[in-house]
Amino acid sequence: MNQGIDLQETFIQSLLDLGLSPGLAKTIWMPLPMFSMIIVATFGVLVVVWLERKISAAAQQRIGPEFAGPLGVLQPVADGMKLVFKEDIIPAKADSLLFTLGPVLVVLPVFVSYLIVPFGQNLVITNINVGIFLWIALSSIAPIGLLMSGYASNNKYSLLGGLRAAAQSISYEIPLALSVLAVVMMSNSLSTIDIVQQQSGFGILGWNIWRQPVGFIIFWIAALAECERLPFDLPEAEEELVAGYQTEYSGMKFGLFYVGSYVNLVLSALVFAVLYLGGWESPIPLERLGGLIGVSETNSWLQIIQAAVGITMTVLKAYFLIFLAILLRWTVPRVRIDQLLDLGWKFLLPVSLVNLLLTAALKLAFPFAFGG
Repeated sequence: MNQGIDLQETFIQSLLDLGLSPGLAKTIWMPLPMFSMIIVATFGVLVVVWLERKISAAAQQRIGPEFAGPLGVLQPVADGMKLVFKEDIIPAKADSLLFTLGPVLVVLPVFVSYLIVPFGQNLVITNINVGIFLWIALSSIAPIGLLMSGYASNNKYSLLGGLRAAAQSISYEIPLALSVLAVVMMSNSLSTIDIVQQQSGFGILGWNIWRQPVGFIIFWIAALAECERLPFDLPEAEEELVAGYQTEYSGMKFGLFYVGSYVNLVLSALVFAVLYLGGWESPIPLERLGGLIGVSETNSWLQIIQAAVGITMTVLKAYFLIFLAILLRWTVPRVRIDQLLDLGWKFLLPVSLVNLLLTAALKLAFPFAFGG
């Protein structure tokens, strides 16, 4: 069932019931998915930036922001407004076209990837049959923007940062894709909705984290490297490269890099929750709870409760993973670039390939346990 189409048809039908023409109703619908996607992603980034500041402060035994709004919740907004009004400088000898296009190529694919993330059974903008493949394809565009930004800056530190970002992303993209393919093989589908539904029915025991313990570790390491989070922030290592590919950027162009890194972190956490933690499914299936209290599954109140719990579960799982990523920043030292590439090519790649082949073998041997 295409849940995204159901949501679209429901909205358009409600406009038709108000007396609008079919063409006008479709025209009103077209920009809404993109606007809703941008609003949700931006709000998620603001929350993550605030969490990063507070958790980092707690790890260093200090308070963190607390004057800009209650507990400093308006500090991310203040940071964003500061970048909006800062002067946008383009270096004299930089390639202005590539310099401007680079941050856009980094941010735009990440925002588009939110189209296939399900926040609930009926809360996905579009449920295309190759949703996971689309996400992998879009994630491979960002390294082009990073390399473009580093080259166009006409700065040796920026160029080294761009080269590091491209090499790092390529080396970790393949293990990440292989770990995802193992989940796809068990689910018999590339649709994010189907992958979550394949994990439903048994609560927490049905989640893929138990059937893919190696795959979820590989995915998490590769996702941190893709997001350039410590200990894999070599492209912008301040002690070595000033700020890497961001060195010559200021104003909103720098803000795009800043937003893009956090948007990508939130996206990776959401995709991780969908692939390995059951997505919107709660640890205790609500269908069984409804049966125990004598409420029919078609009851409207139970459906509303299921939708609310689904959104809450998806967000909680994602932000738990983000909390772990922030905690790693203050507990794990940065690796060298040669160690990072060795880990990707010489360890994660063969292990992820063996995991994929083992999943295929187990799927043939035990089809009921492994999604056959």
